[in-house]
Amino acid sequence: MRAEIQNVVTDIEKSLRLLAQRMDHETAQHRLEEFNARVEDPNLWDNPENAQKLMRERQTLVDALETYKGIETDLSDNIELIELGEMEDDQDVVKDAEAALKALRERAAEKELEALLDGEADGNDTFLEINAGAGGTESCDWASMLARMYVRWAEKKGYKVELQSESAGDEAGIKSAAYKISGHNAYGWLKSESGVHRLVRISPYDAAAKRHTSFSSVWVYPVVDDNIEIEVNPSDIRVDTYRSSGAGGQHVNTTDSAVRITHIPTGIVVTSSEKSQHQNRDIAMKALKSRLYQQELDRRNAEINAAHEAKGDAGWGNQIRSYVLQPYQMVKDLRTGHETSDTKGVLDGDLDGFMAATLAMKVSGKSRADAQAED
Repeated sequence: MRAEIQNVVTDIEKSLRLLAQRMDHETAQHRLEEFNARVEDPNLWDNPENAQKLMRERQTLVDALETYKGIETDLSDNIELIELGEMEDDQDVVKDAEAALKALRERAAEKELEALLDGEADGNDTFLEINAGAGGTESCDWASMLARMYVRWAEKKGYKVELQSESAGDEAGIKSAAYKISGHNAYGWLKSESGVHRLVRISPYDAAAKRHTSFSSVWVYPVVDDNIEIEVNPSDIRVDTYRSSGAGGQHVNTTDSAVRITHIPTGIVVTSSEKSQHQNRDIAMKALKSRLYQQELDRRNAEINAAHEAKGDAGWGNQIRSYVLQPYQMVKDLRTGHETSDTKGVLDGDLDGFMAATLAMKVSGKSRADAQAED
C-alpha cells in the first residue's frame, strides 16, 4: 500500500477511535439492549415526555453505532480490495479503492466533528453577543468586523440569522450587537467562540498609518428549549422601553419600541428591537431565560465556567484568539495553537477549523496537534 494511502487509513482509524470514545463503544451494545427492553414496556407512553426522550436517546445511540460500523466496514473492505488489486496487478481496482478511502476519510472526519457536539444544549439555537473593548473607534470597527465574520459563517452553514439589538459606534462600527442564530448544532459550534478577540493592523483611521491593537469580546449562550423551564420572578426584573437606534444597513432593523429587561439579582441586561413592544418583551424574556440557563450550565460544568471567568475584560492578557494583519498575516487561537495565514478567509467566515480544534481539545484535554503527535 502506498504511503499516501496508508496515511489516509491512519486518519480514518483515528476518527474511529474518537467515535468509539464518544459513544463508549465497549458498553454501547449493552445500553442499546436496555433501551430496546424499555421501548417494549407497554406502559412507556403513559408519560409521553419521558417516552419521547427515551426514543431520542435510543435513536442517537443507534445512529452512532451504525455510523461507526459503516465506516469500519468500508475501511476494511477497501483495504482488502487494494491488497487484492496489488496481488493481481489490477490497477483499476486499486485506483477505485484508493479513491473510496479518500472519500471515506472526509466522511469519517465529518462524523468525528459531529460526535464532539454532544453537550446538553449543543443542538440548540444560540444567542451571540459582540461588544467593543476599550479603544474607541478602532474597537468599534473591529466589533463590526467580527459581527460580519460570524454572520458570514452562519450563512455558509445555512443558519438563520436575526439581529436582536445593535448600538452604533460614535464614528464607525458598533459598540455592541446581539444576534439569534438558528440551526442544528448552532450553539455547539459557536460556544467555543466566547472570549476576547484581538486585532493587530494598520489603522484606517490613523493618518500616520501606525499599527494599532484592538479588542472586542464575544459571548455565546444557548436558546432555551421550550421543555426547559426557567422561572423568573417578576419582582426580580425591570422592564424599560425606549427608541432604538442603529447604523442602518443590511443586517440592522430599527424601531421606536425597543425593550430592555434588567435582571436585578444577577445584573443581566437583554434588549430587543423588533416591530412591537409585545414582540420585543417576548424575545427579551427568552434571551434572559437563556442567559440564566447558561449560568446554570456554567455551575454544572467547571471547565465552561472557568473559561467564562478567564474571559475577563476585553483587553490585554484575556484574549483567546489573535488576528494579525500587520506586519504579517496570521490568525492564531491561543488555546489550541491552531493557526492559518488565510486571514481573509477567516474574516469571511471560514471558522470551522478553529472551532473543531477547540472541541477536540475539550474532549481530550489537549490540542488536536498534541493528540495526533502522541499516536
